[in-house]
Amino acid sequence: LVRSTIVIDQRPTMAKIGIFKQGRFLSTLLLLVPASLAFAPSPHRHCFVAAETSSSSSSSTATSPTSTTTALCSSNQVDNMAKSIPQWFQHEISITAPSRGCHLITSEVNKAVQSDMSGIKMGMANLFIQHTSASLTINENADPDVRRDMEVALNKIVPGKWTRDGTFLHTMEGEDDMPGHVKSSLMGPSLNIPIRNGRLALGTWQGIYLNEHRDQGGWGGGHTRRIIITLQGQS
Repeated sequence: LVRSTIVIDQRPTMAKIGIFKQGRFLSTLLLLVPASLAFAPSPHRHCFVAAETSSSSSSSTATSPTSTTTALCSSNQVDNMAKSIPQWFQHEISITAPSRGCHLITSEVNKAVQSDMSGIKMGMANLFIQHTSASLTINENADPDVRRDMEVALNKIVPGKWTRDGTFLHTMEGEDDMPGHVKSSLMGPSLNIPIRNGRLALGTWQGIYLNEHRDQGGWGGGHTRRIIITLQGQS
């Protein structure tokens, strides 16, 4: 901190000029000091706090410019800062549903991402399914009757007969096609799940569902669905 004395007389504009010049001097000095330290040999790495100068004046009072100090960080501190930088990983998995309905895929997801996710202390996992007649959701992972009942409920919400009775116009791909599109939008194509200490932070009874809404699985004649899993977090 550079201290200075400003004498204010009957010409307040001169005091303002004096403060302005000293503020510019401090700003220049604080910019040169970090630059010189950066090129000086030292066993420590340097991390600099942005220098800031401020001054204020009025017709009756004036304060000396103030500035922040430059901090030096040890190698360990810099390494810790590097660990706080977010990491990104991305995986693609393909899952073949055995039939139309809701299927539990939590173990398949964990298996695909565990090696990268284990190093993330806090973060987020995004799952995105690349299809328009399948979806993802989270629900109970214990009783298989829940998955059966979910499929029954979806079929009542969007019945296949709407393809036959004229409700739907998009019918060229079969009775299950347009209902599958509607169910996909209702359930959604993506999930966000928090990562905590290297694991998906799912509740005890929560599981990841792949919802297959078609009997034939589209043009391919099967039920293979591609899911993109993106991990982001800090170690």
